[in-house]
Amino acid sequence: MFLKEYSKYISVLIIAFFSIFIFACNTSEGKKNTQVSKAVASNEIDIKPKISVEFYPESLTKKVKQKLDSLLNRIHKRHDFHGTILVAKNKKIVYKNHIGYADFRKKIPIKEESTFQLASVSKQFTASAIMLLIERNKIKITDTINTFFPDFPFENVTIKNLLNHTAGLPKYFWVAEHQWKKKKAPTNEEMMKLLTTSNVGRFFKPGRNFDYSNTGYFVLASIVEKVSGTSFSNFLKENIFDPLEMKHSYVYSSENDEVYKNQLKGYRLYRGWKHIKIGNTVNDAVVGDKNVYSTADDLFKWTYGLNSGKLLSKESLNLMYSKGETIYGRKVPYGFGFRIDSKNENTIYHHGKWNGFSTGVNNYLDDDLVVIVLEHTSYNAIKSLNRKIKKIVSQYFGV
Repeated sequence: MFLKEYSKYISVLIIAFFSIFIFACNTSEGKKNTQVSKAVASNEIDIKPKISVEFYPESLTKKVKQKLDSLLNRIHKRHDFHGTILVAKNKKIVYKNHIGYADFRKKIPIKEESTFQLASVSKQFTASAIMLLIERNKIKITDTINTFFPDFPFENVTIKNLLNHTAGLPKYFWVAEHQWKKKKAPTNEEMMKLLTTSNVGRFFKPGRNFDYSNTGYFVLASIVEKVSGTSFSNFLKENIFDPLEMKHSYVYSSENDEVYKNQLKGYRLYRGWKHIKIGNTVNDAVVGDKNVYSTADDLFKWTYGLNSGKLLSKESLNLMYSKGETIYGRKVPYGFGFRIDSKNENTIYHHGKWNGFSTGVNNYLDDDLVVIVLEHTSYNAIKSLNRKIKKIVSQYFGV
């Protein structure tokens, strides 16, 4: 009897021991898993692209600042320039300043947070969104528009054709202005449907020629939306603006979005003295070819992040910064979202004009020099201004 009771007691002890052992192991494993999860989360945070905004010391920039300040004041008075200029060399800011009014009636001055419509400079963001999807194996550069929009009437147009303006598509501006019958402006989705039913002919078969095309880039933005399952605005925010800490950048559609804080309106000069606001048009709800808003600071982060490989691979960037070509082998002065200087292929740039906004981002790769100019009162000499700025920097800043 004693042995029987003793054996039961031993069995209970053994079961209790193994229960405690298993619980301890599970608890330990749980802690390990928690630590792994925390480590993964930490790594995810760590690998987010970070842009360190640095300035050259005043002792090095004093002369160039005086010269550029003088230039800025001169074009403000003589040529009605109301905007901002930023110059960066070797990924550090050499010069940054703004001048003029954001609102002429209220006499509100432009400030660092004032956001400018980038006009066609927006195209580089659209091209980058496409390249991100290509790197993630969501799409291929050889895919046609009909892969995503089977009813699109212009067949055999590839993503590559759209990127370097060799698609030959009709101008959607004209189609919207002549065939859109509703009072509100068409969105990307509505514009794609209108092109499908418009019976407008293409300019040439894909790849045969180069023709700068806003249509191609709004179609690219529509492909981004279709493939990602989110709006073009959200895609850029989550995949470009947030990772590069571009806190004052966004996509704005006149039909889909409320006006943002610090968002500028475009103006034109009337009779040489009065500034009149430029209203929205039938083409202001379509995005991808235009309608990205940003600041000079954010555009510095953008060019820095792109050139440093913080967003796209070197292979993707090389494609974007290389001239396209027709099916006959003729080179065209455009990469993916960027113009390529015909005399110096290492000068990558884009200018834009839309509803009073004039913009320019010039990227001189050989000199590691970036010149950013943003303006909103129909200033019409961005190209020559960029040249003047580069000349001054070359003369008075030798880093």
